[in-house]
Parts: sequence; structure tokens; C-alpha cells
Amino acid sequence: MTDDLYARAEAWLREDPDPETAREVAALLEAKDETALLDRFGARLEFGTAGLRGVLGAGPNRMNRAMVRKATAGLARYLLAVHPRAREEGVVVARDGRRGSAIFAKDAASVLAGHGIPAHVFEDLAPTPLGAFAVRELHAAAGVVVTASHNPPEYNGYKVYWTNGAQIVPPVDAGISREIDAAGPANEIPFLEEAAARERGLWLDVVPGVAERYLERVTGLQLHAGQGRDLTIVTTALHGVGGVWLLELLSRAGFSNVHPVAAQQQPDGAFPTVRFPNPEEPGALDLALALAEETKADLILANDPDADRLAVVARDAKGRMKAFTGNEIGVLLGHYRLTEVVPRPRNPLLLATIVSSAQLGVIARDLGARFEETLTGFKWIMNRAVALEETEDATFVFGYEEALGYCPGDVVRDKDGLSSALVFADLAGWCRSHGLTVWDRLEEIQRAHGLFLSAQKSVTFTGRSGPARMAGILEAFRAAPPTEIGGLSVVSARDYARAEPATNAIAYELEGGSRVTLRPSGTEPKIKYYFELRVSLPEGEDLGTARARGEERLASLVDAFAALAEANTPREDA
Repeated sequence: MTDDLYARAEAWLREDPDPETAREVAALLEAKDETALLDRFGARLEFGTAGLRGVLGAGPNRMNRAMVRKATAGLARYLLAVHPRAREEGVVVARDGRRGSAIFAKDAASVLAGHGIPAHVFEDLAPTPLGAFAVRELHAAAGVVVTASHNPPEYNGYKVYWTNGAQIVPPVDAGISREIDAAGPANEIPFLEEAAARERGLWLDVVPGVAERYLERVTGLQLHAGQGRDLTIVTTALHGVGGVWLLELLSRAGFSNVHPVAAQQQPDGAFPTVRFPNPEEPGALDLALALAEETKADLILANDPDADRLAVVARDAKGRMKAFTGNEIGVLLGHYRLTEVVPRPRNPLLLATIVSSAQLGVIARDLGARFEETLTGFKWIMNRAVALEETEDATFVFGYEEALGYCPGDVVRDKDGLSSALVFADLAGWCRSHGLTVWDRLEEIQRAHGLFLSAQKSVTFTGRSGPARMAGILEAFRAAPPTEIGGLSVVSARDYARAEPATNAIAYELEGGSRVTLRPSGTEPKIKYYFELRVSLPEGEDLGTARARGEERLASLVDAFAALAEANTPREDA
């Protein structure tokens, strides 16, 4: 094993096109640091979840220029094999503001050009939703966005979109992965520098008109333009690329009293004010909350660094700032799109993932709309939406996943934190014009369609044994499935590893409409447990009382399942 490890590292060193990561490998070889070498060369970043994502550094288990070149060569080779017009349509290339993103995007464009495929390159930083929008707008064969979304500063990633503007799904991802394996050494991959690529018409700047059309289409998603525009709004980009875009959209919609968090407004890949730039993480919104109190804001709209996610905090009837869960935002936006779009779309379609709240499905059925659940990830939501629109004459209205991802219309075939922020502001304005807070509106929806409470628990497994230990947890549950969890009987179980399409997840439906779902994360070394409790609402009971009763019951459910999961966790040395 040791000799093979050193041989792989030495081969990488000979082929590495980046002097910086080559020096990293040379230093590890000289120091004979087998632990560090094994961490970098003991595995390869898996091409899945719409591309690559990992810690920056040398080796196939890190994000670096060699891996970007190999991934792009795999994409180019696959396109040339299956898409006859790839050399005419080209591929969109966009990037966020993270460390390495600029050179990764340039390398991707140069590899595409080296294969004779034009690269439509965003010269400046671009939110991920804009990159996805540009694929359809430019009639491109595919798209690449260099981003690690909401991951910590040491990460970067590579996201791929197909010609339909949605993230890739099987068999495309597997086909690209096979071509990556066949691409050969990184320093021998066909590569055309920018100047030469421009001269041959293979490096094309994305014209400003594309961004303008995106802004126009998103602005058109307002349902009650002009209502409640006196709201005071705080925004934060969390050092990402969405700051100026959200301000522009809110301005176009007539919201003039908007206060961005200045310290987090400009793109900065070091993320100096937050360790983990995910608006769900504790402390990420502290500066926004402080500014909201200073400005007496009604609403906080927070995007993650590539602006494809949205978090929301709003004042309730007592003037307290309270954060909505991802499911609550999804229910509010989905209900708004379903009930307020005029005229009502034909065959309206709403979608959510298997780990999102069942409440949106109840609302859809109560209001005569089509609802479907998909596997976790927006690639599944949007590809399913496209298929149903094409084959069953459905009209996509809204889709969401509980991890703060929402798509409130057909502008972008992916989650879009910018359009979602604008539509939520529009909803809040409509509520203001009707004498309501958004929390009041949520209570109205829950009284009409049921009270669903959700929670999530994540456990991190680092190191090379992490994936095996997470897999072991699910296998233990498969071998000995529970008959009750936290005092609630298990009514049914669904093992998504046996479904089509398949994924490594298990869902337990519990008595009373509650459920528990477990799955390994697709982008982080975590296993995630999702809980939902449906709370009965006796006639005349105060909703606050029912919620408090439900929260206590939900906490017991979380504790009970966590104990089961702990008992099913393999030892680190097993």
C-alpha cells in the first residue's frame, strides 16, 4: 500500500499543471507524510450531485486545477459523443468569488476550447442562478458553474448543467464520470489559452443582455407589485456574489428602504465574519439581526455565497424577529404561488423532496393541484418538473427543498435565492397591505391545512472511515428496522435504495402522519436525520399552545431516534 501510495503521488506530481499544488505534493513526499498523502491520494472526488465539491489542495481527493481540467475534459468528451451540436452551441462557464474560482473557470473554458467547443464565459462574478439561466438563454449545450455554494472557505466545487438548464442526472453524470477516467493525464488534456481561443471564436464573453433579461424575468415574478413597498428590509450576501443583484431586484420592485449588511456585502472568499457561510448556521445572521434592530426592519433576506439559497427572518405580531425554517418558507412561497397567480395555471404542479415537509403536498391536494415528491436535490425536482410539463401538460408553479432551496417559477431551472427573495418580499408586502405579518399568514395556512413541525439533526463523520460508518448506520437500520420511534408506531418504511431512481435513504412513516428520514449528505461528510410531526388541532385550541405541545413531542421524537442511531453507529476502529 505504501509503495502504491507514493507511486500515485509521484505520478500526480509529474502531471500536475499547477506549480502550487505540485509543491504541496513534493513537500509531502519529502516529509514522507503518509497520513496526508493517503488523505489526498487514497480516493478520488466522486463526480455526482451535479459535479464535484471538495477541500482545496493537491491530489484526486481535493479540488484543484488538475481535477477541473479532467472534469471539463470528461464533460467535453461526453458532449461530443452524445450532443451533435455541441461545437455550435457551446458551454456556459460562470464562477463565484471563492479562492480558486477565477483560475478554475479559465481552465474550464480553455479545456472546452481545446476540444473545439465554444465557451460562453462570464467575465465577472455571477450568481449560480444566473449561470443556470444563461444555459437556456444562450441555447447552450451545457453549463459549468465554479462554486462551493455555502461550504466553508477551504472548499470549492464544479457544478454542471445540461442543455435543459437543470442540473445533470443519470445517465449523464455517469457518462461524464466515465469520460473523466478516460481523459488521461491533466497536463496532456487538450488546452487552448484564452488569447488563442478568442482568436478562433472559441472563447465568447457572455453579453450584458443576458443578465438584464434575467433581472427582467425575475422582476416579472411579482404577484402584487406596488403593495406594501414601505417595508424596511435588511439583506446580507454573506460575502457572496448575490449582494448587488438582490439590491437591484428589490429596487426594481419598488422596495426603497433596504439596508445591506455592509461588512458582508462584497464578495470575499475568506468569509471574514462567518466561519461557515450558510445562513442556517448559528451566528451567520448575527450582523443582519443587529442591523435589523438598529433600522427597525420588518424583514431580513439572507442569501448564501452563490445566491442559490434563501433564509428569512421576520417580525411577528409582537414585534419579535423570528427565523422561518426552510419548510415554513417553502410552504409560504408555494401557497402564495398557487393561490395568487392570476389566471390560475392549467394543471398547476408543485414539487418537494422526500426530506421536505409533507405540508405542501397537503396544501396542493386541498387546493386541487398536482404534487410530487422527488429524491433530495434540486436536480431531481427540476428534471421531474420538465418531464411532467412535456408529457402531461402540467404547469410548474413551485418547487423546494428544506435546505433553503426554492424555485418560484420558470425563470431558472434550479434553486434561486434571488428570485425567491424577491417573491418573499412581494408576499410580505401583500401581507402588510392586508394588515398581516407573514407569521400571521403562516398561521392562517396552518389552520386551514394542518400544523406540521419539523426538525433536523446532523452528525459529522470525518476521515477516510466516515463514508463507511455512515453506510453502516443505514445498513443497521435495514437489518433491524424499528417498530416504534419515540412512542409512535412505525406504519410503513420505504427504502429508497430499492427505488427507481435509487438513493441511500430510508423513511419511516409514523402514526398520525409524522415521519423520520435518514440519509448521508451528498455534499458534506454528514449523515442527516429529518423529523416531521403532524400536530392535531382540536377545535378552539390556540395555535401557540398546539405548537408548544408539538415542539415538546417533536423533541422527544428527535431524542429517541438519535439514541437508536447512536446504537447503530459502527465504531471508528470497526
